[in-house]
Amino acid sequence: MQAPFQHIVNKQQFWVSSERVLFWENENTLIVSDLHFGKTGHFRKSGIAVPQSVFKEDLQRLVAQLQHFSPKHLLVVGDFFHSVANKELDLFRRWRDDLPDLSINLVKGNHDILKEEWYTQAGISVIKNGLLINGFCFTHDNSHCKSTTASSAENPIHYTISGHIHPGVQVKGLGKQSLSLPCFYFGAEFAILPAFSRFTGTALIAPKKGDCVFAIAEHTLIRLC
Repeated sequence: MQAPFQHIVNKQQFWVSSERVLFWENENTLIVSDLHFGKTGHFRKSGIAVPQSVFKEDLQRLVAQLQHFSPKHLLVVGDFFHSVANKELDLFRRWRDDLPDLSINLVKGNHDILKEEWYTQAGISVIKNGLLINGFCFTHDNSHCKSTTASSAENPIHYTISGHIHPGVQVKGLGKQSLSLPCFYFGAEFAILPAFSRFTGTALIAPKKGDCVFAIAEHTLIRLC
């Protein structure tokens, strides 16, 4: 695995990983978005032949990142799961039972529609809109922090970190060659994380001057800032 890149936001130290996770060193927290666990099982139930290995590979990647960074907390900014419970989520529950000391917080996304008792039994704390930590607001859709979470002297909102749109960026090569790659996006006021699941599409963004983007090519980061 490529070594993660350091990125400083508001004097806080983050590490950007080519495996589509963000590690917040100051808070010992691994941040991830759009895992969509259970999505391949949902497709198979609908008669679409998607191999279960896709889910298993994503779960193994998450385990590898937890082992690498050894965080105290896992923070998911939406779409942890894809739909109603299925066999893949039963596998997730068995994995979760092996990590009882890991704190997991989920800021609900539009696909997180499991029953509240399921999250409770899985040891997952659920936040409906925005979660404020040390001047950062974590949410699935970055409009939630602006519209539903008020700042105050005790909890100033300096920066929003979200997911949801599965950002991608176009990287140009020699001549007229170009490639669309998933990416991390860091703007002046907010960041958007890539979808952790590789079983997703991307929405191209247009970075502005001063923005910082980390494109992901397989297991390699390309820093564009």
